[in-house]
Amino acid sequence: MKKVLVIGANGSTGTHIAKKLKGSSEFEPIAMIRNEEQKSKFDDLGVQSVQGDLEGDIDDAVKSADHVIFAAGSGSSTGTDKTYAVDRDGAIKSIDKSKEHGIEKYVMLSSMGAHDPQIVKEGAFHDYLVAKHEADEHLKKSGLDYTIVRPGALTKNDGKGKIQAAPHLNKQGEISREDVAEVMIHALSNNGAKNQTFEILEGDSSIDEAIINLG
Repeated sequence: MKKVLVIGANGSTGTHIAKKLKGSSEFEPIAMIRNEEQKSKFDDLGVQSVQGDLEGDIDDAVKSADHVIFAAGSGSSTGTDKTYAVDRDGAIKSIDKSKEHGIEKYVMLSSMGAHDPQIVKEGAFHDYLVAKHEADEHLKKSGLDYTIVRPGALTKNDGKGKIQAAPHLNKQGEISREDVAEVMIHALSNNGAKNQTFEILEGDSSIDEAIINLG
C-alpha cells in the first residue's frame, strides 16, 4: 500500500484524514506529530507516527512517504508571524522536501478566498489568505503532481458525502471537516483532481461525481 504522510494529523481535519486512511485498502497513513506527547493518540488509532516540525526539521518525515496530504494550519486568528511560519513557510518547506524525495502526489488543504487575498483588506484572515495563496502558487510551480482543495467555512458536523465543487463557486457556505477529509483522500487517486485547484461546499453531488466533473 502507498504510504501517505498526513501533515497536521493532530488537528481536527487531519485526524479525520488519518482515521479514514487507516480503513483504506489502498493507502497507509503516517501521522506527522510535533512531539512525543501526541504519539499515544495515534498509537490508540493504530496509525504509525513520525516526528516533524514545520518550523524545524521534516526531512525524515517526508522521505518516509509516497504521498503527502497537507492539512496543517496555524488557525486564521493567530498572529501574523505564526500564520506565515506555518501556512506559508512550513507549507513551502514541505513542498520542496516532497520534490526532493520524489513524492508521487501532494494534496494541499487551502481555503476559499486564497485565489485573491485582497478580497479581505486587512487583519488576521487577510494574512491567512496571503499565506495560503503563496503556498498554493509555490505548489503549482513545483512540478509535483498536486491537488489544491479550497473549502468554505469548516464545521464539526457529521459528513454527508455530498458536496459541490468548482474552480470558483462564486458563493460562500460551509462544509464539514469530515467531508473535507474525504475529498482530500479522493484526490489522492482520482484523475479528475490531477493538477486541479477547486473550491468545495456542502452540496448534492457525491464526492466522486463532483471531482470527476471538474474537468
